[in-house]
Amino acid sequence: MPGKFVTGLRRFVMWDYSRGTWQYDLMVALILGFIFLTPQSWFRNRPRPSNIVMIEGHQGSDVWIAPELLAGVPESQRRAKASALVQNKFGKGFTVVTVQPILDPESEVTGYMAQVQP
Repeated sequence: MPGKFVTGLRRFVMWDYSRGTWQYDLMVALILGFIFLTPQSWFRNRPRPSNIVMIEGHQGSDVWIAPELLAGVPESQRRAKASALVQNKFGKGFTVVTVQPILDPESEVTGYMAQVQP
């Protein structure tokens, strides 16, 4: 009995069943189930740019700030902290005007956009 189980498991892992058999259909169903039923939150390994990035635009410059740099900072102090971060990165010639959180569809903060003026 253990020999049949091990043989069946080996054939399953090595994809050794012919098309049209119930074993083949079961493997395909398991793969499709994994693809379509796996929660999106399991795959949060998106590459990230550096912590602070200058974005040139038609209305001046904006700076993207990583969420961990302003995590735990109260909203009243966020602009001052962002200003210090921007000045450390790009020099003293910039003033932060506004800081807006960037939210994903699940209302989680994915970063902050700071509008700066030279």
